[in-house]
Amino acid sequence: MAKELVSRDQVRVEDTWDLSAMYENKEAWEADIKFINEKLAEVGKYQGKVCESAENLLAVLELSAIAEEKFELAFNYAERIFDQDQGNTEHQSMSQRMFALYAKINAATAFVSPEILACDAAVIEGFIAAKPELELYRLQIKEIQRLKAHTLSAEMEKVVAMTQEMGNTPTEVYSAFKNVDMTFPAIKDENGEEVVLTDGRFVPMLMSADRRVREDAFKAYYGVYAKYLNTMAAIYNGEVKQHIFNSRVRNYSSNLEAAVDENNVSPQVYDNLVKTINANLDKLHAYVSLRKKCLGVDELHMYDIYTSMIPDAAKTVKYEEAQKTICEALAVLGDDYVALLKEGFANRWIDVYENKGKRGGAYSATAYGVHPYMLLNYTDTFDDMFTTAHEMGHSMHSYYSNQAQPYIYSGYKIFVAEVASTCNEILLLEYLLKNCTDKKEKAYLLNHYLDSFKGTVFRQTQFAEFEKTTNEMVEAGENLNSENLCKLYKEINEKYYGPDMISDDEIAYEWARIPHFYYNFYVYQYATSFCAAVAIADMILKEGEPAVARYKKFLSSGCTDAPVELLKIAGVDLTTPAPIEAALAKMGEIMEELKTLV
Repeated sequence: MAKELVSRDQVRVEDTWDLSAMYENKEAWEADIKFINEKLAEVGKYQGKVCESAENLLAVLELSAIAEEKFELAFNYAERIFDQDQGNTEHQSMSQRMFALYAKINAATAFVSPEILACDAAVIEGFIAAKPELELYRLQIKEIQRLKAHTLSAEMEKVVAMTQEMGNTPTEVYSAFKNVDMTFPAIKDENGEEVVLTDGRFVPMLMSADRRVREDAFKAYYGVYAKYLNTMAAIYNGEVKQHIFNSRVRNYSSNLEAAVDENNVSPQVYDNLVKTINANLDKLHAYVSLRKKCLGVDELHMYDIYTSMIPDAAKTVKYEEAQKTICEALAVLGDDYVALLKEGFANRWIDVYENKGKRGGAYSATAYGVHPYMLLNYTDTFDDMFTTAHEMGHSMHSYYSNQAQPYIYSGYKIFVAEVASTCNEILLLEYLLKNCTDKKEKAYLLNHYLDSFKGTVFRQTQFAEFEKTTNEMVEAGENLNSENLCKLYKEINEKYYGPDMISDDEIAYEWARIPHFYYNFYVYQYATSFCAAVAIADMILKEGEPAVARYKKFLSSGCTDAPVELLKIAGVDLTTPAPIEAALAKMGEIMEELKTLV
């Protein structure tokens, strides 16, 4: 019999998150939705009057912030409930209502920025001087003024806001199709037992030491995607088109420029990453050659890329053991940091294991005023321990920023979002290496370190290159379809992995399974953040408390400055290629050390 996933009601309560910190019940959630709508009605009373007085400006900013803060909480609650079982129709409805309310909030507040921009800057300064409470909103107003060239009239802003709910449709369709409707066959595991393939089990099966299991999982999994490539291409084409529509409406030269400008980042940072990585693909090619040698195969296939290069060294890590190890490894960040980790583990911040209908992957999510929440699909692998440390990094970043900043400045920009999470992973790895006495285990850890470079720096840049190219194709008037997407993806894959890798036909379908392509130029930040995290972890381990203090100041800074500037607080300057080049040099050192052990 194949091992089926358990249903949600069969999961142990202690392994699920406790959402009562947000709302005790659905009735309380409904009450906040009513409250939000009331505040939006009050905001509307100021349309056309925002800059008539300091009192009006303050009132509209305060009301908007109150409505948005409450919405963040209500949205978080609905999405966490939805993600724990996406097949539940009541939960689907709650999620859909939140996206509708989000569009309503944007439409209801659409007049605010245009009216502020229409007001002379000197008048705004006079309002702030006359009404000291407005000082809190100075940075927010400055950010509105920064985006003046891309802000439309109040009427046009309202129309654009009304398209947002419709614009989210491709993401909703993709999520429902991938996480609920798609089903995968069973394959035989290492013991000859039938196991049903799922998103959560796919990568662990590719990590198997048994090559037959890896190949069977690879071909069976992508065999299902092969049936739906036209559907997936149509969904992705719609996703790209709606983002390009928004970028053109807002007078950007490209969707890339629009996406990175949300974080006050230059497109040159993106292009510099792709250019620098392409100039250093020899390091990934060397990694592939080393992998081929370590595995002792005549041909290295894409289904060989996840399994450890060090045979028989992979070990299972139970969730309880992972918690203990993570707390020990991150002790370098101070007692306060470890106390928060333990609180999260003990007090059900985390939804731990996979169940039927649960969203795949892992994430951290937060709403102001309550602790963060984490979704995992823990399967007792070594990688799962690192995923847990990674998501805890996100959670701690949110916690520190929420504690230090008022709501309007608490949300750190996406550009720095992956720094804290990746720094945790690197500190965990360095801790394990330092305390390792077994040669084979050390080789395994070095292999994992190299895999982190492969997966986070090179793979995410590979994704970034694919995403940029697909957007440019649509911007040039071309439609995306299964044929050109598969062709492009395979060509980029072959370039990145080099001559020692067999790019199997199935790898051309991989683009269809990557949810991050629906995050609009998100993935490049994994690579830049990894390089920043390598530098920060190195400073923490070498300098100790001074570096930790700088790092915590960065964690607490929210969005109080441009993200590139905030990273400088922690000691990293991503306006130069230096952090990327230093990280790649570190990869070279690790590769040479591993060669001496194998």
